[in-house]
Amino acid sequence: MKYKDIKKFINSDAFRYTGKFGFLNNIKLYLINPTFRWQVAFRMSKGYGIIKVFGLILWGLSFQKNKICISRKTQIGYGLYLGHGGPIVINSGTIIGNNCNLGHFVSIGTNNSSPATIGNNVYIGPNTSVVENVKIGDNVTIGAGSVVTKNIPENATAAGNYAKVLNYNNSARYIKNRWNV
Repeated sequence: MKYKDIKKFINSDAFRYTGKFGFLNNIKLYLINPTFRWQVAFRMSKGYGIIKVFGLILWGLSFQKNKICISRKTQIGYGLYLGHGGPIVINSGTIIGNNCNLGHFVSIGTNNSSPATIGNNVYIGPNTSVVENVKIGDNVTIGAGSVVTKNIPENATAAGNYAKVLNYNNSARYIKNRWNV
């Protein structure tokens, strides 16, 4: 990934946290937010050359890596927001879209080789498990404590154990400071 692409990913993540981005904002956020520091290392480790080396060094120094178990191979779109810094566990084959919020104690996994696909503008509440080959559509809210074992259609709010669609009213309302790709 090129430097300008990594910069765009880092800016999009910063924007999700603060509603603004730029060199000084990003430095301030980097210094005060350990989750954002982890995200910078994650984004930079996907680069080339010296950017990747620097990203891997930051990755190795990150104290959040014990709380945030997301492989560097995981595909994550622009504007990731990790609520409360984890703990979070995500299978390396999972695909996560743009402007997604992941609450603490979220687990997205598989026992086979068929991980989940998460759409754009998705809020996944705390203590939620997403299991196996599940597709979560765009503009979806998954309530706290849910166990998602089946596909969730676009524009839905779902919750429960096992999660089921509750309504299609004002879904993804918790996605603030959306990054426009």
